[in-house]
Amino acid sequence: MLKIDELKFDEKGLIPAVVVDAVSKKVLTLAYMNRESLQVSMEKELTCFWSRSRQELWLKGETSGNYQHIVSITADCDGDALIVMVEKEGPACHKGTDSCFTQPVFQSENRHEFSYGGLMDLIEGRKRDKKEGSYTTYLFEKGLDKILKKVGEESTEVIIAAHAQDKNETVYEIADLAYHVMVLMIEAGISLEDIHRELASRHVIDHKVKQEKMTK
Repeated sequence: MLKIDELKFDEKGLIPAVVVDAVSKKVLTLAYMNRESLQVSMEKELTCFWSRSRQELWLKGETSGNYQHIVSITADCDGDALIVMVEKEGPACHKGTDSCFTQPVFQSENRHEFSYGGLMDLIEGRKRDKKEGSYTTYLFEKGLDKILKKVGEESTEVIIAAHAQDKNETVYEIADLAYHVMVLMIEAGISLEDIHRELASRHVIDHKVKQEKMTK
């Protein structure tokens, strides 16, 4: 682990901190820390920055309630920039948006960004604003029984492909299953964050079990 004194702060005593959502991996904001704010961040496990405009420490969420709970802080290879992984409460931007980065500047016509969060947003949009001819909208219109039936069918397809040891077909069927499970999640009001928290809690339990076995 690097110590604070091993980091390279600029001539104003600051170091840039890129804040990233630990669940979605979305970049939330770019802020700056000095030695004191970084120390406070590590002690409280909450993001604390140095406000360049107000020239004072700024504990994110202290007035808005939108706290950012720190999972980890990692320095780059030169030790002059930080990535801060967080689990957030509420929007990261003072304008009320999930992230400060919302204004497109360029989009390649040949390459397209994909994220599970983006797909969930798309699926939710098909439920909220029904689109004629959309398969996703069709599933929501048919209701829970239809969605559950498709999840069951796709699960069977995964089993068949995996049993045949056909990797490409298994990948294809797992993707189909994942999509239909996400439709089910939207229908049931379950978020990616809900699944993340559940898996994270199981990881902690599994780690403790392994530790107990090693000490016996």
